[in-house]
Amino acid sequence: MSEKIEEPQHQIADSEQIVAPVEDHVEDPEFGPEPTPEEWESLREVADNIPLSAFLVILIEFCERFTYYGLSGPFQNYIQNPPPPSYPADQPGALGRGQQTATALNTFFQFWGYVTPILGGIIADQYLGKYRTILIFGIIYAVGLLILTLTSIPSAIDSGASFPGFVVALVIIGLGMGGIKSNVSPLVAEQYRSKVPFVRTLKSGERVIVTPRATYQKIFNMFYWGINVGGMSSVATTELEKQVGFWAAYLLPTAMFIPALLVVVLGRKRYIENPARGSIFIEVARLTRLSWKVQGGLDACKPSRLEVENPELMKNVTWDDVFVDELRRTFKACVVFCWYPIWWLAYSQMTSNLVSQAAEMWTGNVPNDIIQNIDPFVLIITIPIMDRVVYPTLRRYGYPMKPIFRITLGFLFGSAAMAYAAGVQSMIYKSPPYYEGVGEAGAGNWISAGIQIPAYAFIALSEIFASITGLEYAYKKAPESMKSLVMALFLFTVCLSSVLQFALVSVAVDPKIEWMYVGIAVATFICAPLFWFCHHKQDDTDIEDDGIVRRGEVEDAYQAHKPTIAEYEKDVKHEDA
Repeated sequence: MSEKIEEPQHQIADSEQIVAPVEDHVEDPEFGPEPTPEEWESLREVADNIPLSAFLVILIEFCERFTYYGLSGPFQNYIQNPPPPSYPADQPGALGRGQQTATALNTFFQFWGYVTPILGGIIADQYLGKYRTILIFGIIYAVGLLILTLTSIPSAIDSGASFPGFVVALVIIGLGMGGIKSNVSPLVAEQYRSKVPFVRTLKSGERVIVTPRATYQKIFNMFYWGINVGGMSSVATTELEKQVGFWAAYLLPTAMFIPALLVVVLGRKRYIENPARGSIFIEVARLTRLSWKVQGGLDACKPSRLEVENPELMKNVTWDDVFVDELRRTFKACVVFCWYPIWWLAYSQMTSNLVSQAAEMWTGNVPNDIIQNIDPFVLIITIPIMDRVVYPTLRRYGYPMKPIFRITLGFLFGSAAMAYAAGVQSMIYKSPPYYEGVGEAGAGNWISAGIQIPAYAFIALSEIFASITGLEYAYKKAPESMKSLVMALFLFTVCLSSVLQFALVSVAVDPKIEWMYVGIAVATFICAPLFWFCHHKQDDTDIEDDGIVRRGEVEDAYQAHKPTIAEYEKDVKHEDA
């Protein structure tokens, strides 16, 4: 059983809200007092150090993403192309169902894998907690991996068992993945217990403001870096599919998933975890329904106001003032998420239609689906630069990149990726010898697939600003009792983008696909200024909103998280350069 930090129940007596730590509650000399307005103007903002338990959770995600990207990397070829005469193969395949079916099944897998996080979030927040939910769904995931691997062996392909086995495996793996995805990112952030900014004096004599905002940004940058290191597994699996066969390509990620389960089990005593809340959804429904009945909306539903204005409504109140503020903050975050399906639509082309686009070009001895690894490669290089150089430098000079601004940049880079892909597709149609696609022998036109690299680089940059920030935003803006569910709602936007992708399957064929890329590029570009116009004011209140916590949580945080000055300075020394 994982270590549990009991969350204060939502009782009216404990409803006192704070936005920054109160000095007489901070007795540990390792921590300083709350920043004054003058200190906010003059001191630089820095991130805190990250607990060891957070790195264990990042290791779990690395193993799971190694598995996911390792098996999904070959999917397009596995479904689209017929079995080759022998291996090594110029164009590997197994099911021979064509590009439209391959894109549709890839889209279904994405759809299903990002619907199931809602189930995982509900189970974790209301019943089992994050740790046990991850463990149970991890076992389900492993069962799906075994089915996928066994049905991809040559005898299964020859007997016709591979296609039904593949579909069953997709359903089971998607279910297991959903239970893990909704909980692992909240669990990594949960390892950091400080809730509010405070002033610290370094040994050098410099005084700095340590903020949860900068720390969570750092945690999720490292978390996403681990995801993309794991994502490089498709380099190996796409080469295995070409040289040996799909059974070998799927066996590798299946074997890698075992360490992930071992880390979950062996590290169980180290994880800090908020317990399952119980009837949180009933409470949210009751509060929301009440807000529609009283004048003043959610704010009028605070017990402190109800006691004065509508005392007859107090008999069914089980929440406190802070929970009302938390829920309002969550609703604002969910509105931000509504824009994401368009961005995910651009992102999802990376593992489907761009893979097929590479097959229409000259790839030499390199598998066409290996080029998608440019994306994690760029992320592995760029994330540490952003985390260690760009973000600290901007904070030093008083220009922190706030969440809404970062997400807007993500939309712009996503649009650039699709515009570039449209240009590449146009060049393919103008190149000999086939002009409109690939030849009968699977040969491409006389244009190098290396020309795709900028498209993947633009997608990677868009992920840094949109995807990482979305994970961070979903965690920070959710109440402690709803972290997994709100994270699942953010991931659900991937599912909605899959619905849009389904609608585009009919144009995911030559020569229409060029205009599909153009349409996605235009839609994503239009969303960027509209998103900024609708939500930029939330950047102004970002720290204030994050500071909606209970005193008990702050006191627990200061007791649970006590880094030494030496540890802290070692962690932020890059910002002192």
